[in-house]
Amino acid sequence: MIIRVLGSGDARVLSRVAADVFDNPINAAWTAEFFADPRHHIVVAMDNDLVVGIVTGVHYVHPDKPPELFIVEVGVAAEYRGRQIGRQLMRAMLDHATTLGCHEAWLGAEEDNAAARRLYAAVGGQERAMILVGFEL
Repeated sequence: MIIRVLGSGDARVLSRVAADVFDNPINAAWTAEFFADPRHHIVVAMDNDLVVGIVTGVHYVHPDKPPELFIVEVGVAAEYRGRQIGRQLMRAMLDHATTLGCHEAWLGAEEDNAAARRLYAAVGGQERAMILVGFEL
């Protein structure tokens, strides 16, 4: 198993992804846009040339705060779960965020997603109360 931070020239790595790693099929135009933006980041777990896990994130700055990383999505193929791949992916993304100068990383999780909450706690995450507000556009 290889854990790897992908760069701007690595979009082709996503041509072979296990079926349940992402929520939806990969879109070529959105993939190109993702890799063209230096604030978008992805760490992958690879079994040979098959992507079996991912963590995606975006780092950002704000006028009154140091850089932060928002972790957008974590996914590991069902047949690869239970092997601590999620922990390796999260640690790699958090390490990457540190190299970017981020002072904090954060994410949202569904309250009933016990497996995800255990993963985040295992890599040092601390839960905080929050209300999620969505806007359909």
